[in-house]
Amino acid sequence: MNKIVLAGGSGYLGSVLARYFSAQAKEVVILSRRSQPDAGNIRTVVWDAKHLADIWARELDGADLLINLTGKNVNCRYTPENKKEILDSRLDSTRVLGEAVRRAAVPPRVWIQSASATIYRHAEDRPMDEATGEMGEGFSVDVCRAWEKIFWEQDTPATRKVLLRVGIVLGMSDGAFPRLLNLVRAGLGGKQGNGHQYITWIHEDDVAAIMHWLYDHETLQGTFNVTSPTPVVNADFMRTLREVCKVPFGLPSPVWLLKLGAVFIGTETELILKSRRVVPARLLAAGYQFKYSALPLALRSIVAKS
Repeated sequence: MNKIVLAGGSGYLGSVLARYFSAQAKEVVILSRRSQPDAGNIRTVVWDAKHLADIWARELDGADLLINLTGKNVNCRYTPENKKEILDSRLDSTRVLGEAVRRAAVPPRVWIQSASATIYRHAEDRPMDEATGEMGEGFSVDVCRAWEKIFWEQDTPATRKVLLRVGIVLGMSDGAFPRLLNLVRAGLGGKQGNGHQYITWIHEDDVAAIMHWLYDHETLQGTFNVTSPTPVVNADFMRTLREVCKVPFGLPSPVWLLKLGAVFIGTETELILKSRRVVPARLLAAGYQFKYSALPLALRSIVAKS
């Protein structure tokens, strides 16, 4: 590869992908609202994720791969202001990237759009795959529907398009995992709620490898679930994490305590209590081989970095 463009690539997952693709491509360009110094072959170009401007749009011209990660973090209280920003940040960025792709003299070969596996309903009864998964209801699902709709509305005939419904990405530097690890080490790593809700997880290394693999496989397009093949219930996830950390016990967190804590730390209990039982049927059928398909191995590799 010559050039990779990461739109909204200054956050946790963007940093993971920038490190990975810096070893695969001659140049990695991050589109970010904040300027950053160059780091080897990684450089940052400022954009507002709303309006077309030559200073960033020209970076797409001749790019091998465009990855869009843009969107306000959903780990916040769902106030009217935050809801608007969560939705607008996703729709505006996708729309303006579509405009830039259409205007490029040599459009990117592939556009990978990161979306969310939370589009599926609360599911404890059966796995949700791309073909038979049932959509859910509520604010988060409405955002996902609108986000996917605007992506597929972008007319980019010279660019192959892939949409990824990503599960909870596990890594040491940020995201949900360091917070769960801190709970376990503090003796608070028991089940959350009744513990029956499924956690659809994926190791950060597999996220990067999947994007590269999809880029290489030129016949693949459309929607893919980006999750491990083995979602686990919350109680088992927390028990496995305790075992990996060699912590013998963990106090459980009942729903009332989670709701109270969510108010204090400025988040929503949906992120913990919704059951996401999502599986990557299309990736498996197409032959992708997961590096981390079993939870204990994934957790051990991450905890070792701490």
